[in-house]
Amino acid sequence: MIFTLVLISIGALLLLVIGINVIQQQKERAEAERRTELARQRAIIDETEEVLSHTGMFPCSSQLVLVLYKRVEDALGLAVTYAANQAGDYQRRQADIAAQVQSLAASPKQAPSIESFRLPDNDKQILVLVQVLKKLKAILRSEHNKGKVAPAIFSEEEGRIDSLQLRINVDSMLSRARAACFMKQYGSSKQMVTKALSTLHAIKAQTPNDPFISKKVDEAKAMLDEIMGAQKLASPPVQQEKKEEEDIDVLFQPKKKW
Repeated sequence: MIFTLVLISIGALLLLVIGINVIQQQKERAEAERRTELARQRAIIDETEEVLSHTGMFPCSSQLVLVLYKRVEDALGLAVTYAANQAGDYQRRQADIAAQVQSLAASPKQAPSIESFRLPDNDKQILVLVQVLKKLKAILRSEHNKGKVAPAIFSEEEGRIDSLQLRINVDSMLSRARAACFMKQYGSSKQMVTKALSTLHAIKAQTPNDPFISKKVDEAKAMLDEIMGAQKLASPPVQQEKKEEEDIDVLFQPKKKW
């Protein structure tokens, strides 16, 4: 009888230990998931705020700024549920962002003209701008897929981003071509201008009334003519030297007997 009671006690203890371990593992798993989700929301907040901090580098519409602020607001709202002891900090930030969202939503919609955009002179700034526009396009598409951006707004804003990326790409190619021409690297310069023209012609076929495309086509053609002219001016000395060598060869070659 005593032996049976001992076995039952041992079995009960084992079950208790196993139960405690299962509960502990569940708590650890839930804590790991909480931390992972909080880190994911913080990454969304940081990425979006970084993009927002660079919106002054290009003509950014108030609609797109509103999409970014709403994304931050949503991420902060989710972060509150996972933040535990830090929930108060996220709640205060969420309240501040919510006020900005309401202010933007009530303000008249503004969309600065893309025609006013000018490529930065600094290569580092150009790289930052390219990266920001790439992130911005991905964010816009992600929010649209979640149903948080109206199709009309998505189409309009994606078109503006595409247009900006095109301008940066074309301007960058023409700028590099101009620099290569200045360094008398005519082959590389001509190759870049030809590539820019090819890109422009392909887009002009789709949007024939875009004034930027027409302007850049004319600019690229003028630059190509300039490069070809500079290349021709650089060629005669070589040809003249070759002609002089041929004349010397003719002068000193064995004379034929008639």
